[in-house]
Amino acid sequence: MSSVEIGIASIVAILVFIQLGMHVAIALMTVSFFGVFLVKGKFLIAGKLLSHAALDGVARYSFGVIPLFVLMGVLVGACGLGRDVFDVAGQLFRRFRGGLGIATVFANAVFAAVNGTSIASASVFTKVAVPELVRQGYTPRFSVGVVAGSSVLGMLIPPSLLLILYGIIAETSIGDLFTAGILPGMVLAFFFCVLILGLARFAPGFTGRPEATDLPEMSSATMLLKSAPIIILILLVLGGIYGGFFTPTEAGGVGALGALVIATVKGRLGLREIGRILLETGQVTASITFLIIAAHMYSRLLALTGLPGAMTGLMASWELGLYGILLLYLLAIILLGTILDSSSILLILLPLILPVVQPFGVDLVWFGIVTIIAVEVGLLTPPLGVACFVIKANLDDKRITLNDIFAGAAPFALVMVIMVALVMALPWLATGLL
Repeated sequence: MSSVEIGIASIVAILVFIQLGMHVAIALMTVSFFGVFLVKGKFLIAGKLLSHAALDGVARYSFGVIPLFVLMGVLVGACGLGRDVFDVAGQLFRRFRGGLGIATVFANAVFAAVNGTSIASASVFTKVAVPELVRQGYTPRFSVGVVAGSSVLGMLIPPSLLLILYGIIAETSIGDLFTAGILPGMVLAFFFCVLILGLARFAPGFTGRPEATDLPEMSSATMLLKSAPIIILILLVLGGIYGGFFTPTEAGGVGALGALVIATVKGRLGLREIGRILLETGQVTASITFLIIAAHMYSRLLALTGLPGAMTGLMASWELGLYGILLLYLLAIILLGTILDSSSILLILLPLILPVVQPFGVDLVWFGIVTIIAVEVGLLTPPLGVACFVIKANLDDKRITLNDIFAGAAPFALVMVIMVALVMALPWLATGLL
């Protein structure tokens, strides 16, 4: 086999191993090791090369942002801030047609600014929003769909763990990626709200026909008291980053400390809860660490095989141009999204595509935002829409099937595809705040 053929075979092997149930990091490491051995012919060289790749993957200052933001997100979940934000949003939008659906989107957008993961948002709002939406007269399909759709905001609005992962793999400024995610995140949330208003107006059979919300009136003082902790935390973290007071890594530490203080004041931190928080933080951080190490190993293998260079030459011979290459790339993302999770797609595709697009002078921050939105579509598409599976796992209502969740999320996935096209056509949506 030639080196390029080994590179192609490695991609096929990784996909096969993942579909057989092997953890993506283990699949990447295993294939990388044996791939390097096939190229170099010696196990010792393969072991040394990949050990250096593992060290380079985590021996950097920017990596410290991951456990800090994970800890902040877990603490925020323990504080019950998701419930508070949803209650306040319900009051703000109670008079709108489809108001409780809009409130769910608004609450998810705010929660995303202190959480960082779509999965956590889906888990929290499945328990908080879905029962209330169904009780108010919305259809179960719409109720789970709006939670699934709006949960993806957690990976676009900073601080986002997926943006951090992209920044580390692409060696791009995490602070710039955070800034670039703000405007597209807000626009996408606005589009979701417009979608809900349109569905409530023209497709009431899909959304349901709630006559009027019977949520208890909440005084301005109560609303302020419920929203103050999360507003303070957002201002502390994002205000500190964009105000130049501290770096994203330092912001993670400040945010974790702020969330710890809030959780302590709210009386949510018993000894058992502290243990659970630390354990969950360690598990998530370890998982991401192994993914990053595996990604660097896989990048070394691809570099040795020369596959990215061969792809660049092939694309040049086809004369597709930048946008032709991007369309193929986005199509590959959406197709892989039907069988792989978001992190796996980034880990497999980025080492292949970055050498191809860099000769075009592509802004890697803009490219990152396009990539993240496209990857997030996969969270909502069958058969492996991770956000939909998380919602199903957290549902107390057994009458709602997985097919209902996918059907409810479909309009939101379509809006996200439109958003990808919009950011490609108007790059300033991602770079305008830089």
